[in-house]
Amino acid sequence: MDIKRLRYFCEIASAGNFTQAASRLGIAQPALSMAIKKLEEEVGLKLINRTERQMTLTADGQVLFKHANLILEAVQQAEHEIQDLKGIETGMIQFGASSMLSSYYLPSVLAAFKQRYPGVRINLIEAGTASLQQMLLDGQLDLALVRTDKAHEQIRCVELFEEEVLACVPSQHPLAQHRSITLEAFCKEPLVLFREGYFLREAVSRYAKEAQISLDIRFETNLIDLLKALVLNKVGISTGLSMILDEEEGLVAIPFQPRIPLPLGLGWKKSHYLSAASRAFSEFLQENLKLQ
Repeated sequence: MDIKRLRYFCEIASAGNFTQAASRLGIAQPALSMAIKKLEEEVGLKLINRTERQMTLTADGQVLFKHANLILEAVQQAEHEIQDLKGIETGMIQFGASSMLSSYYLPSVLAAFKQRYPGVRINLIEAGTASLQQMLLDGQLDLALVRTDKAHEQIRCVELFEEEVLACVPSQHPLAQHRSITLEAFCKEPLVLFREGYFLREAVSRYAKEAQISLDIRFETNLIDLLKALVLNKVGISTGLSMILDEEEGLVAIPFQPRIPLPLGLGWKKSHYLSAASRAFSEFLQENLKLQ
């Protein structure tokens, strides 16, 4: 079977529709449809049920999807091992991190790594921590910055640093004078929050669900500068990390009571082969991404 067609098939199965899969793959939708048609002809089976609004895998398609993922992971492992024979002067690392961590914690570290290993390419994939963990399990990432307090049994983690989730309010807000704030009090305010699936949203959503509180969410965004601007303009209060909110003019960071710690570290799938470049990157992060 053609490896490229298998990769296309798995992307469609994961995306759930041809349009999104074609966009992710960077090809035209007609070309993707033709590739899947040829794959079905090659295996002699109908793999996808197509309707106007959705697509689903047939029973035969589900069987192929399971094996195709294993095949593609094995191919990727082989490519990594072959690349290792050339040393770590070259190589590609699929690395995942949230957009916030990428913007505030990684720029200087990534620049320093590239200076030491200029031939190594790093493909940075930005997503929420829950999505990153699943991408590690699916073999789409070599390494990712993930929460170490919610590690999966198939993922090995090395803790790098611990942050703390804080409430973020305008300096003129009545809560700004408080030394701490409870989630109960926070959840009763108008809110500007990260989207679901991100750790800055998780504690708030979980508490609201358990307490059966209906949140007054005025705006949702994963853009941290926009979020801070909205808080400054009194659209609502939000959450943030201590490093990001440190000495931010016009904003006050208030610890939660009880506090909400956030241990972060480097994760990789236990059964996933780490290339020499990935191992060098892992060691470099452990040496240089330790926050006080």
